[in-house]
Amino acid sequence: MGLLVVGSVGLDTVATPFDKVEDALGGSATYISLAASYFTGPVYLVGIVGEDFPTRYINLLSEHNVDLEGLQVVQGEKTFRWSGKYHYDLNVRDTLFTELNVFEKFDPIIPEKFCRANFVCLGNIDPVLQARVLDQMVKPKFVVCDTMNYWIDGKKDDLMKVLPRVHVLIINDSEARLLAKEANLVKAAKKIREMGPEILIIKKGEHGALLFMEDIIFSAPAYPMEMINDPTGAGDSFAGGFIGYLHKCQDLSPASMKRAVIYGSALASFCVENFSTKGIEDLSYLRVQDRYREFLTLSKFDEND
Repeated sequence: MGLLVVGSVGLDTVATPFDKVEDALGGSATYISLAASYFTGPVYLVGIVGEDFPTRYINLLSEHNVDLEGLQVVQGEKTFRWSGKYHYDLNVRDTLFTELNVFEKFDPIIPEKFCRANFVCLGNIDPVLQARVLDQMVKPKFVVCDTMNYWIDGKKDDLMKVLPRVHVLIINDSEARLLAKEANLVKAAKKIREMGPEILIIKKGEHGALLFMEDIIFSAPAYPMEMINDPTGAGDSFAGGFIGYLHKCQDLSPASMKRAVIYGSALASFCVENFSTKGIEDLSYLRVQDRYREFLTLSKFDEND
């Protein structure tokens, strides 16, 4: 059975201290689908764009074995656009503009052949829409969900209805603290898992990621990057690598979850090496495996040394 990804597909204009791109391929569903495509396929994508969405981006997704039957193309309308400017501390950015355009009226309609997908990744969209997706699915085996401060602050009641329906929640450290109203991440994780998700992943940017599952706390390292060009999409690339690997192996054991976190981190590290989706467009499974092994060596040691 397939892997379904639902989220935004858009055009990003991004400036960093190093360079700038305009109308580059972006959106949560885009990054998740491309990252997952290195492990499994076809990846079923559900999203919405306007008639101005470039054909070359459609072709790029198709070449990565992303099934676009669920991509709505609205004639006479414009695609979702976002623009941001990063500071020298790339953890800090300013949103210059957000133009929802067709995304404002996005109603995720899941094609019939997608409804039986056993793995689902809900990108960072309105929790009302996330619930609407789950309402259309036929007993998914594994659901991964992302959210953000905007929804935690503005749509918390709707988000709280979604959380018991998902298996994994992926958020960053500030979002975890906001959702749990708890400064300590270990305590915050306990509170969040009591809200419904069996598994919680807290992303900590350049400091790696934490996996909370059963009575396990697993700390994954961050890859030491000499150059980070564009952090946009790193979190979504992480989610794509994470769920893509799990869909490939169909093993949801704690050991497999740990490996999936490392694979997710590997895809995120490729993503930030270039602007937009360039860092994850031309990989090979062998390159992903090599980066995975490099991650393993980061925290491997012999206690007798």
